[in-house]
Amino acid sequence: MTDNIQLPLYPEVSTDLTALRQLLLELFVKLAYKEGDFVLSSGQRSSYYINGKQVTLHPQGALAVGRLLLSMLPADTQAVAGLTLGADPIVSAVTVVSAYENQPIPGLIIRKEPKGHGTRAYIEGPLLPAGAKVVVLEDVVTTGQSALKAVERLQQAGYTVEEVISLVDRQQGGSELYQQQGLKFQALFTIEDIQQQYQTGVRHW
Repeated sequence: MTDNIQLPLYPEVSTDLTALRQLLLELFVKLAYKEGDFVLSSGQRSSYYINGKQVTLHPQGALAVGRLLLSMLPADTQAVAGLTLGADPIVSAVTVVSAYENQPIPGLIIRKEPKGHGTRAYIEGPLLPAGAKVVVLEDVVTTGQSALKAVERLQQAGYTVEEVISLVDRQQGGSELYQQQGLKFQALFTIEDIQQQYQTGVRHW
């Protein structure tokens, strides 16, 4: 059973991104943020952990993610993409919401290893024109290496990638890495946003 968390209906939230962002922040604090002793995918130890999939696979969370990230995309974006598995629900959410907004944007999923049969491709999704502008999406950025893998695969496929957008920036080197690679970077939340909300406490749903 999922938590009975109610977000406003889509037509209402589509016109109030500030309120929607606050609701998504509260979802992250309530569902995804944990304190303790953890080992991250980067190998680093941490006193907290953010399981973004608890939010991005939550129905209201997915809707909020799709609406907010769509609003952050450059006007000339031709597709969104991300490295499996964390980015999968994010990419899907943005593509679905884009269709409802009458500005359909296709999605691409980047495999960590090539497919073991058929075309043995790294990239799943529609074939785009050469040089198509793709924005890479990520759930939580720590060192930045995961999204950078997606950027490199897309560039090798002949696409143009100039920006990475994440739901959460843990502020542990990812932003600096992207800057070194000449990439723009945006995050909906920093770890400070989440921890401050955690200390304050979320409202009762």
